[in-house]
Amino acid sequence: MVEARQHQNGNESENRTSCWVHKDLTVTTKQIQALLTAARASGGKDECQVRLTGIEQEYWMVAEISRLGGYGFRGTVTVGDGSNQKGGKMGAGYVNLWKQRKRQQRKVAREEEGSSSNRPELAVFVLALRGTPVTKSMLYLCDNQALLKAVKRWVGEGGKAMLVGAPDADILLGAIEELRKRTTAGAATFLVNVKALRGEPANEEANIQADKAISGKDVPTERHDRTNRAVFTWQEPRRKGGTVSYEDRKSTWNSGV
Repeated sequence: MVEARQHQNGNESENRTSCWVHKDLTVTTKQIQALLTAARASGGKDECQVRLTGIEQEYWMVAEISRLGGYGFRGTVTVGDGSNQKGGKMGAGYVNLWKQRKRQQRKVAREEEGSSSNRPELAVFVLALRGTPVTKSMLYLCDNQALLKAVKRWVGEGGKAMLVGAPDADILLGAIEELRKRTTAGAATFLVNVKALRGEPANEEANIQADKAISGKDVPTERHDRTNRAVFTWQEPRRKGGTVSYEDRKSTWNSGV
């Protein structure tokens, strides 16, 4: 076992990084130093890279997306994610795993009517659909189950589905139109829900793109159109330690249009 420990002010940190190897394996000093360097590195999220050849192949082939058939899919494999950060800022980003790792990001507007994680998730789905040829089968992976439920209502026959009252009808309409084009062209579109925050590399990379959409200065903004919803704002008191602060709150009222 090779163990890397971080120290602060002469005291050992509670966090440890351990690397276990076979008892017959010879570990060189250079390899130990590389592990120590990696363990002490600081920064944001790792940009996970899926490698299906060489020594890493067996590792990725047991990842969740691979077990679902994602890495062996014979069409376009796209992973999308939406981000709703404090202050109501929303961003959407996706990565196409097979097309030279194509990436796109967009800021999502209309936060003055309130923000949610569902809106950027739906926006990135439309973005991914538009970035995929309508004649090519597509596997779309996301970690938002609400997106799958919203789209499922418009698949197959059944009761009449209406956009009236849908909170993000402007984006949902775009998704329906793109799906109709793909169906007409004979291309299959599969939506699969994967678990979030489990270290799945493709999902983590899509999450990075969504965060970059919010922080990026040159990232374009989409979905500006306002609805006729009335927006109410007020302040709620927050008491802590004998002091009172006020937090801005916001709510919308939908007239049904």
